Amino acid sequence: MNAPITPAEVSRASLVHERLARALNDAVTGQQRVVRHLLSAFLSGGHVLLEDYPGTGKTTLAKALARAVGVEFQRIQFTPDLLPTDLLGASIYNQRSQDFVIHKGPIFTNILLADEINRASPRTQSALLEAMGEGQVSLEGQQFALTPPYFVIATQNPIEFHGTYPLPEAQMDRFALRLALGYVSIEDEISIITRDPSRTFAEHAAPVVGKAEVLAFQAAAAHVTISAELARYLVSLVAATRQLPALELGASPRASIALLKCAQALALFDGLDFVTPDLIQELAPLVLCHRLAVRAEARFAGASAATCVAELLDTLPVPR
Repeated sequence: MNAPITPAEVSRASLVHERLARALNDAVTGQQRVVRHLLSAFLSGGHVLLEDYPGTGKTTLAKALARAVGVEFQRIQFTPDLLPTDLLGASIYNQRSQDFVIHKGPIFTNILLADEINRASPRTQSALLEAMGEGQVSLEGQQFALTPPYFVIATQNPIEFHGTYPLPEAQMDRFALRLALGYVSIEDEISIITRDPSRTFAEHAAPVVGKAEVLAFQAAAAHVTISAELARYLVSLVAATRQLPALELGASPRASIALLKCAQALALFDGLDFVTPDLIQELAPLVLCHRLAVRAEARFAGASAATCVAELLDTLPVPR
């Protein structure tokens, strides 16, 4: 059993969140809630899919996070002709030494921005599965461990746009959260076009946290407690998606793990050393909806993944 987290650890973790949130909110205006959820995944060891229309700030947010953290960063622009070897690397023959040398691809980093991931073929998309699920890469018969923290933040435009490929279910299940920025208010958009660029978190700005602080936060989050009753509620919520008649695919146990880890991170954001029901309910739609497949007949009747999760949140009794 994990030792309880100390008040000093809660305070240090909250400070890490505050510095990161301030930097990201300087870069993207009017997206405080999205920033909160993005950081809950990053600081708990998960991955994030940002899905929204072009021009809403998806890439800006991803780049701002990379600048705010003092770790290695790689950006890959996904295109239809991108190959798995362009991500993973390849073994290349060295004529001077007369042997094959492995050249590692951009997947070997700490923060990976997979920009417009749904523009690449499913074969290329699946090259990320092992890295996201197991923190390692198999290349030329060898396994290479990725250096923590390892975070994939992928962006995509809605799949009904031309020239895109829907992400397979196994790929979607690797993302802890799916987030959408949406359009900001009129006031926020005025602020975006009139603000002084020198007051934003600029390209040359120094990182606000380091690798050691990120890893320390992840370690502290694992010690945030959850009561037995609340743990049963969390698992029951996820398991109920497998029983709904409207769904042909429910959420996996990986969803339960992601929901707990992100809730533990949110607890530290709020200065708590324990998970509350409100945190689970706040995160449940973001963790579950992209993992669910709605039956065709239910979809024609107006059902969606979001309505199914909302129904479960309304009907399942919440421990108090």
